[in-house]
Amino acid sequence: MEETIAGTDAAQIPQQRGESLLETAVRYAEERHWDVFPGTWLEAVDGVQRCSCADPACDAPGAHPARPDWASVATGSATVARRMWQKQPTASILLPTGRTFDAISVPETAGFLALARMERMELTLGPVTLTPDRRMRFFVLPGGSVKIPDLVRKLGWLPSSLDLIALGEGGYVAAPPTRFGSGGAVQWACRPTPANRWLPDAEEMISALAYACGRDR
Repeated sequence: MEETIAGTDAAQIPQQRGESLLETAVRYAEERHWDVFPGTWLEAVDGVQRCSCADPACDAPGAHPARPDWASVATGSATVARRMWQKQPTASILLPTGRTFDAISVPETAGFLALARMERMELTLGPVTLTPDRRMRFFVLPGGSVKIPDLVRKLGWLPSSLDLIALGEGGYVAAPPTRFGSGGAVQWACRPTPANRWLPDAEEMISALAYACGRDR
């Protein structure tokens, strides 16, 4: 059995996690040249999924940095990545933003609306993730996050009025097939392919994303 997102170009996610996480983290570093670092993971405690950080009030169970120096630990070396996940095969796969890409995070409903609008506009999309907490994250060229507030204002919106979050330097995203929260998996709404190796600029995406977020309020 494999999990996919119905109606999207989703990557197939094997249910067997251990080897998949290791090999997938290595592939991200090797094929996409993305920096990766291992985060926390989910553990079953009395039949309930809990974060390995042991904080009962953890707001991102199973998918946040496991150490404060994560930014310096993140690596683009496939060899180092393999060694990291061999030490902890169930660790989440986290990708730092602000390096090879930034990300724009919007609610799932707005994300699907924006995807449909972008297809009609024939925009070239970068990778897009769909997370268990019902958010979508659109990958854009690094540096895009700093432009977002001004771009949103030019479209006639107050940045604070939209549920649109720009992730740049100092941020990170969880990558498929990481599981977090209630145990659902991060999936690709638009998977990485040779065709989207060159990422779009935030300026190309912001109109559709802002419009969709405005409709979703």
